[in-house]
Amino acid sequence: MMSTATLGGHPPAVAPVSGFEVIERPDLSYTPEVAAETSHLYERVKHIVPSVEWPFHAPYVAAINRIKKQRNAVILAHNYQTAEIYNCVADVVGDSLQLAKVAAKLDAKIIVQGGVHFMAETSKLLSPEKMVLIPDMKAGCSLAASITGADVRRLREAYPGVPVVAYVNTSADVKAEVDICCTSANAVKVVESLGVDRVLFVPDQYLAKYVASQTKVKIISWHGACEVHERFTGEELKRYREAHPGIRIIAHPECPPDVIAEADFTGSTAGMIDYAKAQHGGKVLLVTECSMADNVASTAKDVEFVRPCNLCPHMKRITLPKILDSLLYLQHEVTIPPELAARARLSVERMINLTQ
Repeated sequence: MMSTATLGGHPPAVAPVSGFEVIERPDLSYTPEVAAETSHLYERVKHIVPSVEWPFHAPYVAAINRIKKQRNAVILAHNYQTAEIYNCVADVVGDSLQLAKVAAKLDAKIIVQGGVHFMAETSKLLSPEKMVLIPDMKAGCSLAASITGADVRRLREAYPGVPVVAYVNTSADVKAEVDICCTSANAVKVVESLGVDRVLFVPDQYLAKYVASQTKVKIISWHGACEVHERFTGEELKRYREAHPGIRIIAHPECPPDVIAEADFTGSTAGMIDYAKAQHGGKVLLVTECSMADNVASTAKDVEFVRPCNLCPHMKRITLPKILDSLLYLQHEVTIPPELAARARLSVERMINLTQ
């Protein structure tokens, strides 16, 4: 006999948004119809989501996939989102800049950001005409929070004439104050494109160290860090090697230098995924947020993933119930003051134009 399961509470008291229809909150029972409608999606995540949990997820998956079409909405999911979001409701998946770039080209009125706040801001910068929603406004980032626009202005005063490069994992407030943005994949190219002897690099100290090891340009770094990546250690990775002979260790450049030294490959999120998928029949350890291994495993079925699990508490604020509420009640909208947005957009577009 089919059971019923619902999550979440009563709908919040939100006034109708002008220009958008009011959509009634759907029934969230796990019925035979919902089971049939979502069975092909469960096949994607059954290696991660136990069958006993699927009746709680499936009604949300079915409702979200119906309502996003009614809203002409697109759901973006960062690689660190949970498997049921990444594989079952997302329209675009990838790293933060890739999500924003793809979404800008789509014919959608609404973007729902499955990620953290600075990512939603980047989506808004590249899609100013679209409504950008984030399901939880408290989904922040320790790295982005480590620096402000005022901090950048003080750095410029301390180092007059030295150009400032900002990792894309920053707020619009910071992006508006720098010369150009970069990603972990193109950071070296961006730094060298400036044609100077030294640059200020904000905010990730470990990515800055990695860039410094790959270029002759002197890097003056800020002391921010990602709370997920900075917890890994080289000694920890050595223990994994001992326990799993032949394992390939793949690290993100936001990790400390002793971690990168122990890794077989260091690269951006996309680079890590490509390298992992190439290890046919082998064992892989992704030194990053552990949900990424879950998501890569869904398409790299011949790779055995050893999972050191450092979770991002901010990413995990995004859930299926919150995505549903975001679509139903058009919450929470991310806006950027026009003058600030124009300056922030310029630093992002400079990077995009350079790397294209």
